[in-house]
Amino acid sequence: MMHLRTLIFTSVMLPWILSSAAKNEYVEVWKPQNGIVNTQDYESDQEVTPKANEMPTCLLCVCLSGSVYCEEVFPEISTVPALPKETAYLYARFNKITKITNGDFSDMVTLRRIDLSGNLITEIEDGAFSKLINLEELSLAENRLTKLPMLPTNLVSFNANSNRLRPQGVKATAFKRLTKLAYLYLGNNELTAVPHLPESLHVVHLHNNRIVTITDVTFCKGNSSHYIRTNMDEVRLDGNPIKLSRHPESFICLQSLPIGWYN
Repeated sequence: MMHLRTLIFTSVMLPWILSSAAKNEYVEVWKPQNGIVNTQDYESDQEVTPKANEMPTCLLCVCLSGSVYCEEVFPEISTVPALPKETAYLYARFNKITKITNGDFSDMVTLRRIDLSGNLITEIEDGAFSKLINLEELSLAENRLTKLPMLPTNLVSFNANSNRLRPQGVKATAFKRLTKLAYLYLGNNELTAVPHLPESLHVVHLHNNRIVTITDVTFCKGNSSHYIRTNMDEVRLDGNPIKLSRHPESFICLQSLPIGWYN
């Protein structure tokens, strides 16, 4: 009978005692020495998502052979990220960048193309691009710019379509020094006049602005009836209030008529 009781005690009570001991040991391990539970001890173990501007660029974006792709990243970026020294091509479209400063590209002489289309840019400091001696393509399309900064002289293509550019924000001589510029896109803005167009231009888009007049030196040389502008392939002036049939001498040097309203 005594052996039966011992057996019952061993099979029933011993597991319960061991279980209780294990629980007490668990509590002792996690119990603070001062008896006070600090919630920060637990919060520190939680995964914290860093802000976009605090993350290394090549973790937030895709870096590949001199190209940096920061397009529609999450979390969205609101400033230009720090770029690897060898960056030649930056694609940072469709983010929430609001301003370009002089320091964003200050030592990035390797840059050849920058695409910042589809952001919220309202301001660009005047020297932000001026030192980029190798920059050939710059796109600022679909932003909120009212004026243009100083542009690098080696640009081949410049796109500022669909901004809010105003006459006082685009100087008449803004593109005069850009002797390699071949493609100029200024459509869907608020311009009232055509700026000086360098001889190198092949395509210029000025559609959907507020241009009301052009002169015989806008595209041609008024004092020369023999001058032909051989480079210019396409001029868009559609969507402006100007009636082109009233200015026949203004585009007599072009090899094809501008696209626009004639009747």
